[in-house]
Amino acid sequence: MTTRQRILITGASSGLGEGMARRFAAQGRSLALAARRREKLEALAEELRPSAERVEVATLDVTDVEAVPQVFRRLADGLGGLDRVVVNAGLGKGAPLGTGKAAANIETVQTNLVGALAQAEAALEIFRAQNAGHLVLVSSISGVRGMPKAQAAYSASKAGLTALGQGLQAEFASSPITVSIVAPGYIETDINRGVKTSLMVDTDKGVDALVKAIEAEKDWAPVPAWPWTPIAAALKFLPASISRRLV
Repeated sequence: MTTRQRILITGASSGLGEGMARRFAAQGRSLALAARRREKLEALAEELRPSAERVEVATLDVTDVEAVPQVFRRLADGLGGLDRVVVNAGLGKGAPLGTGKAAANIETVQTNLVGALAQAEAALEIFRAQNAGHLVLVSSISGVRGMPKAQAAYSASKAGLTALGQGLQAEFASSPITVSIVAPGYIETDINRGVKTSLMVDTDKGVDALVKAIEAEKDWAPVPAWPWTPIAAALKFLPASISRRLV
């Protein structure tokens, strides 16, 4: 398999995005890093430049859908093209619907689904022109089955992202453009802070599993594979009367 040398990662200033950037930099890849927090991006870039082949950075709020393609094109020009785009920027806000906190749920869907759609559009415009590329959509196990209460909007946003990826996989089957959907379970990051579960893995282990899944370029990959592959299957196929007890 050809090495994807030039990689763009959104949401790269912290959490899984930062972790992926560190792993790929250590392998000597060229990186384009985008996130809202410029200072954190710049600090990370300075740390990674001795090991990465090249590092470009750009400030980006993925809900600014008109800015997304402009930033992607600028970063692609800086690296001389893009071999992989990791749509990672995400938000974990949420509240039970009907409790007066609609803004948090709407912001989550705008970031995780509308923002991701804008990123996929921008990435695929570049890939179509190149006739090559690997699009990675960072979904979630929460997108396999509708989740209740404060997770409802987040779950819906990730289910929508998974469906988008599946549609693109059908469209680009047998083409030089590859689309992968990765679905993290509980990995210790800011988005999961405060969640108490025995299924949580630390950030390093989670990032290692995520990078391994991305490099494998499978259509669909729960992360880490154990125990999330069987859990995802159970959530998807068990009757609602049983699956509701799991969520």
